[in-house]
Amino acid sequence: MVRYSPETGSRRMVSLALKCEVAAVSLPDLVRRTLRDEVLSTSAYHVAEAAGMVKLDAMENPYPLPAALQEELGRLAARAPLNRYPDADATRLRAALKASLDVPDGVQLMLGNGSDELIQVLALACARPGAVMLGVEPSFAMYPIVARTCGLRFVGVPLRADFSLDADAVIAALRRERPALVFIAYPNNPTGNRFDERAIERIIAAAPGIVVVDEAYHPFAQATFLARLGEHPNLLVMRTLSKLGLAGLRLGVLIGAADWIAELNKLRLPYNVNVLTQLFAEHILKHDDVLREQAAAIRSSRAQLFERLQQVPGVHAYPSDANFILFRVAGADAVFEALKRGGVLIKKLAGSHPALTDCLRVTVGTPDENAAFLDALAAARAS
Repeated sequence: MVRYSPETGSRRMVSLALKCEVAAVSLPDLVRRTLRDEVLSTSAYHVAEAAGMVKLDAMENPYPLPAALQEELGRLAARAPLNRYPDADATRLRAALKASLDVPDGVQLMLGNGSDELIQVLALACARPGAVMLGVEPSFAMYPIVARTCGLRFVGVPLRADFSLDADAVIAALRRERPALVFIAYPNNPTGNRFDERAIERIIAAAPGIVVVDEAYHPFAQATFLARLGEHPNLLVMRTLSKLGLAGLRLGVLIGAADWIAELNKLRLPYNVNVLTQLFAEHILKHDDVLREQAAAIRSSRAQLFERLQQVPGVHAYPSDANFILFRVAGADAVFEALKRGGVLIKKLAGSHPALTDCLRVTVGTPDENAAFLDALAAARAS
């Protein structure tokens, strides 16, 4: 039995008053007054429904793993200790990645649940009051989204009209804003081009804080800043296995000096890379020649698709070092909808940034998928 006392009675009255206050507020009002303005003002990252479509919207590798390798993974999954937490440090997987990615000696790796988690860890680590994240625009949509939701102010520096990097403008912004964190996608998404290396070197040298070179599309560009990690103490390189063919595993890799990785690891959530991802990725990396061959096939298809796009009247295709091609066409919204009606899903960028007016982005698929896209595009242009 709980006996009444002035103290317990007072607590009950306060609790009852709070319940009454909450009950008097509508749920939308309660959400608005509880959550941070940065969250309320941010739009969620949109993923389009793709069931039954030729899916060319998400920069995925269109090729499945060979049947024999799939069977090996099935046997691994059957024996996986799903009742146990994964290796918190992913020790074996990090060693396999270091060898496969040709990571130089003297640097360390941190793994994330996709690159998105690594971007978030970096933002949280740098989110002092008034801190700035700087990038170029247009670029990867998650940079400003993560910055704002983590409490950083995002500053975007416009690319030139041809989507090349304006190093002088970026350096001027570095001096003016003093950002704690800079992201440069290499090649850039959604434009597909690989920025001038010397321009990036100048930016790294001028930056007052961390510069992350995001090499998500390295398998298709075959250019990297990994060898420069020893030259620049503020440089980190980010990779992912998603574009290489393992998007479903969600595995990102941050590479840099041990001092950086040791501090950033404090913000990485425990057991963030699950048992199956660790087992599968480590095993597949023993057969990474399969993924490299697929990347080579995609690079070859990219060249053919770019050539065909250039021949479509009214279409301006931009050269790409990634596994997708950006193109501009009048009435992009209508073309996008016509492609969807034709069973082909690509990415509509018109409306996401002023520089991307009338722009669409198509992932390089299999030869059959690319042919289906080109036929649907021709039909859309003719309608």
